Amino acid sequence: MKTYVDQDTCIACGLCVSTCSDVYQFNEEGKAEAQVDVVPSDCEEDSRTAADNCPTSAIEIEE
Repeated sequence: MKTYVDQDTCIACGLCVSTCSDVYQFNEEGKAEAQVDVVPSDCEEDSRTAADNCPTSAIEIEE
């Protein structure tokens, strides 16, 4: 599974970072981004939760 954060849509609310800090982090522009190429299997559920709860739907999941 892979995940991406649309930088144009992200409002840097931090919800994904607080939900799954092993996958998401803030970049130099202050917006969230995925810090892994492939989501570790033990983080898949939290990544989906982060995507589902993103207020701007900026997170995409690719199975």
